[in-house]
Amino acid sequence: MTVEEIVRIVRTAVAMGISRVKLTGGEPLVRNDIVEIVKGISSIQGLMDLSMTTNASKLAPLAKELHESGLKRVNVSLPTLDADIYHKLTGGNVEETLRGIEATVKAGFCPVKINMLLLKDINESSVLHMMDFAGKTGTALQLIELERINITDSYYAIHHKSLDEFEDLLKQKALKVETRQFMQSRRVYHLPDVKVEVVHPIENAEFCKHCTRLRVTSDGKLKTCLMKNGDLIDFLTPMRNGASDQKLRELFELANQKKQPFNKS
Repeated sequence: MTVEEIVRIVRTAVAMGISRVKLTGGEPLVRNDIVEIVKGISSIQGLMDLSMTTNASKLAPLAKELHESGLKRVNVSLPTLDADIYHKLTGGNVEETLRGIEATVKAGFCPVKINMLLLKDINESSVLHMMDFAGKTGTALQLIELERINITDSYYAIHHKSLDEFEDLLKQKALKVETRQFMQSRRVYHLPDVKVEVVHPIENAEFCKHCTRLRVTSDGKLKTCLMKNGDLIDFLTPMRNGASDQKLRELFELANQKKQPFNKS
């Protein structure tokens, strides 16, 4: 999609009442025009929040400009601080990501969240180290439990680790516990030096009950549910064929009508 097409999709969504947008992927920073995308989206009247999830490997030279262009918040995927383990998991260089995090904090993004996906026998022993890192860098840590999305059953069986024992530890150390009501009732633990949010698997009735999200694929299709593959609504083709704004709004209405909880009980 072009910048103009992406911005038009978001403008239509905002006109329908959507007020928060997150740029994700894949990796959004592989687009050379990402700054123009951010500028275009952030200029839409009625938009309340624009954020991004990234591995931050390309973020350091762009952080200041993205912030000035209207990007407000950043989530950085960082499974470990260990260079060898990081490279094994991602194929990347952890130092590039660390420079991206430093630049993001310096640029004034607030909050900057570190997304740590917990993997049994790979990074589970690094949680306390990551908490210390988040505290020292002024970021917040999100501990994310592995779930059965886009992975094999064998990978899940080998690497799944419940967050319960870590949450028990956080309960003992927390000065305050916050519950995010419309985010799966996630608990956020405010410790003396760091804030830690615990993200349990989302394939449950409680999450689905409160989900108000729509997704747009990289090829311009509306996707009503992360866990479903047969729910796509082509938005880009009608737009390129001259669809009116009213027609595009009708497609959003259709997507909303098709949205059903993946887990109903």
